[in-house]
Amino acid sequence: MRWNRVVLSALAAVVLPTLLAGCWEGSEGVLAPDVFPVRDRYVEAHGVLLYTESFGEGPPLVVVHGGPGASHDYLLPWLLPLARHNRLVFIDERGCGRSERLEDPARYTVGGMVEDLEAVRLGLGLGRINLLGHSFGGVLAQAYALKYGANLSHLVLCSTFCSTRAVNAVFQQMKAKMAPELRKRIDSLEAAGLYGHGADFEKNRYPSAYMVAAWGEGYFPYLYQNHPDANYDPIASGQMSWELYREMWGSHGEFVIDGNLASVEYAESLRTLTVPTLITVGDHDECDPSLARDIQAHIRGSKLVVIPKSGHMTFVDQPRIWLTAVDDFLHAR
Repeated sequence: MRWNRVVLSALAAVVLPTLLAGCWEGSEGVLAPDVFPVRDRYVEAHGVLLYTESFGEGPPLVVVHGGPGASHDYLLPWLLPLARHNRLVFIDERGCGRSERLEDPARYTVGGMVEDLEAVRLGLGLGRINLLGHSFGGVLAQAYALKYGANLSHLVLCSTFCSTRAVNAVFQQMKAKMAPELRKRIDSLEAAGLYGHGADFEKNRYPSAYMVAAWGEGYFPYLYQNHPDANYDPIASGQMSWELYREMWGSHGEFVIDGNLASVEYAESLRTLTVPTLITVGDHDECDPSLARDIQAHIRGSKLVVIPKSGHMTFVDQPRIWLTAVDDFLHAR
């Protein structure tokens, strides 16, 4: 009996901690198979502190947000189901969200953000990653793939573009289709200059009337179709990094990109990519499906999914279709 007690004690010393570890691993582990602790960390990249938030189980899926100048927050809670099969890693790009602002706006460039992404990959020890970019984030994801494609397992490009000339042409078509009164109102506000008006606290951003006209009345039909967000507020969309936005997008309104993003012309370069690529776009997207087809035409073997009854926010309009397309692609189902 004593020998059995010794054996049982020894087994308990080994087995019980293992069993308990499956239920409780402290703040850095999981409580149970259906609990996903959130880990937020700052990574220093070339002197810039970048905010990251990660959770979920599986191969790393790094997610880069749009804007430019927004944060990763608008992607939540819509992308949460991907955490069941992927370790989601969200990044606030330099100058965005909870990441460090830069004193010199000229440092807000796609090239700098590509190096930030690589620093996060290395800093978090992610190894080869899956990379998903939405809107402007898709531009950044393409630029990363062109430089660091060997570090990618899969690339997912959502509602984005590879040519500024092409997207500017889409914006002009969008404007031409507006009701004459709305188009005249937008033209008048743009002609007067979009910065430096109103009270001092208003001068470094769009006038509220322009946010309503451009982002609300103008963009809304291209943002949502099947499931419009009842909480969408074009003025609240003005909570962003304006210095970054002006540097990258430009200062002359929503319907022309003439900041440093004007240099984005990746079409021919995309022919060199060999990473498996999924492209998603809404059939009523602000980034018109023609832009997605152009990307597909230049990336060999890429797959295009056009989401029906959907605008730019495909994961809001058609969450089941979009999530299934992304998860099945990443896990070869």
